Amino acid sequence: MRKTRVLLADDHRIFLEGLRGILEPEFDLVGTVEDGRALVKEAERLRPDVIVADISMPLLNGIDAVRQLNKSDHRVKVIFLTMHPEVSFANLSFEVGASGYVIKSSASRELITAIHKVMMGKTYVTPEIAGELIQTYKKLKPGQKVFNQNLTDRQKEILQLITEGHVTKEIADILCISVRTVERHKYNIMQELKLKTTAELVKYAIKQGITFI
Repeated sequence: MRKTRVLLADDHRIFLEGLRGILEPEFDLVGTVEDGRALVKEAERLRPDVIVADISMPLLNGIDAVRQLNKSDHRVKVIFLTMHPEVSFANLSFEVGASGYVIKSSASRELITAIHKVMMGKTYVTPEIAGELIQTYKKLKPGQKVFNQNLTDRQKEILQLITEGHVTKEIADILCISVRTVERHKYNIMQELKLKTTAELVKYAIKQGITFI
């Protein structure tokens, strides 16, 4: 019987190695990556059955990485494994199509169970937030989302890189676009959000969950 193919994404190398020890006896661990852009690239190349990803990652956060993957033909199951116990993060994760949400402190106990559950077409939520998550969804109107962001995917990428402290030339190199294109996107972002300074952009990115720290 073929083992479930799993791709891991987390920017903490020691934690990645710990996960490897947990998962390798039972699953086919096809790869590990340490940032969101690498996650998108390797997921498209390796075609795993399940991605286990952190939300907080450099260059592209896990949420926006999954948004990009959703545009491809290969719809992979995603479990977010994160340090964030807040229900707001879980809400956002399921809005982008995640099948599971596990807190890192519970990984050794819950991750294997979560993978089996999502492979059966079920949803897994770490028990400590499951009740509160259900109550949050009950309060939403039909079609309402917890987060509303009007920025394009490219604008979100650039905004995250700005928040991480990258200068315009570095952002252009990372995204393989021109400096002028980066500057135009930044101008359009500030116009759209009615913000005037980079500091205001950073505050917005953190508050809206574009960058998770």
